[in-house]
Amino acid sequence: MAENIHIPPQYGPLEFLRRIRSDQLSVFTPEVFRRNLIYNKLLFLDSFLVIKPDYIERVLLTNQQNYVKSKFVQRLLGPVLGEGLFTAEGETWRRHRRIASPAFQHRRIEGFVALMAESAEAVAARWARLTQPFDVAAEMMGLTLDIIARTMFSAEVGGQIERVRHLMEVLIWDIRPSGLDLFGLPDWLPRPMPRSVKQAIREFDAMMEEMIGARRRDGTDRGDLLSMLMAARDPETGAGMSDRQLRDEIMTFFLAGHETTANALGFAWWLLSENPEAEAKLQEEADRLPRNRPLGFADLAALPYARRVFEETLRLYPPAHTISRRAVAEDEIGGVRIPADSLVSISTYVTHRSPDLWPDPERFDPDRFTPERSAGRHRFAYIPFGGGPRICIGMNFALAEAQIILATLARRFTLRLVPGRPVQPVGMITLRAKGGIWVTAEKRG
Repeated sequence: MAENIHIPPQYGPLEFLRRIRSDQLSVFTPEVFRRNLIYNKLLFLDSFLVIKPDYIERVLLTNQQNYVKSKFVQRLLGPVLGEGLFTAEGETWRRHRRIASPAFQHRRIEGFVALMAESAEAVAARWARLTQPFDVAAEMMGLTLDIIARTMFSAEVGGQIERVRHLMEVLIWDIRPSGLDLFGLPDWLPRPMPRSVKQAIREFDAMMEEMIGARRRDGTDRGDLLSMLMAARDPETGAGMSDRQLRDEIMTFFLAGHETTANALGFAWWLLSENPEAEAKLQEEADRLPRNRPLGFADLAALPYARRVFEETLRLYPPAHTISRRAVAEDEIGGVRIPADSLVSISTYVTHRSPDLWPDPERFDPDRFTPERSAGRHRFAYIPFGGGPRICIGMNFALAEAQIILATLARRFTLRLVPGRPVQPVGMITLRAKGGIWVTAEKRG
């Protein structure tokens, strides 16, 4: 039978709404992390939190056709992402996935690694001149934005990087879940959108329209992601993407392609500063590579510990901290009836910290991800990129990017957290550090 508890039991609906809008992680009490399935009645909405990997597998894989993107996702991110890969459903999603997949194949990522390394080297050169503390979370945001701009658009948005960064900040901090959806109130009731979000979307749309139009007129294949998407054709129908479809995918890759990776990298530097042994192992690994050139694709195989550092960071602080679905039809999970139209949520954050799945779950231990210790682990116990058919298309891009950035900077600097500036993770659309992560950079020999 269902494990019927409230999350958290001491909060009424209004306090629960306040907390979910300011920090989604704040609603989890310690008992949640030892559960498998939690049911909660939020006024008119049946809500389930699925924690056990077997149950997650049913939602994301074995019965995934019954679980579509929730109304939360559609209403929160639909105006921003349109029908991009993150929000689209059914045949629209399948068609977009078929068209976009070749752009993220192994050979394509190989060509992008040089750009990743160049951008990381530029940050290293600038850090070498810094004498004051800085926000490494903001630095990673700027770095990954530069990388996605160069890999996706060549140099076309180079002069607008700061504007793009500001607009992204508006979207992340000002888009909040509506209590009307949280409590299952009728769809016909209006869900007002903040004026700042409307303005940011308008500015993004104008920027994308200008960029796509210029590229259509030019017709030159620049070898970047945008050129690949414009040239790609559905292998089943031969059709390409319309300007609107391109806009939606560009916005999706912008949000998913730099925001999430940047957040995880910021947390990685914090965790390394708090764990000197892990930091030393990363530096030793990076030091074994030649220092007279930027890192390249061939170096990724020599950076297994850098990858494990990033994987363990994604376990503790997954940027995509919640996956939410709506049950199309009635289902049963673990012997529990799931009514049609229920909200079914998967907290990556909670599952990744379950003591039944991860011994000493709060401890930062990159070696959890050695092949020996990973053997036998349920594939849905670790889902920073989602799972099933909708697993993140840019997963390998993000992993390669993180390895290059961590190794490039670790072989030049030791980062130290600034005293009196505690790190506060908060769950907004993505998992972020409120107020940043302030560090000093000590040059290494």
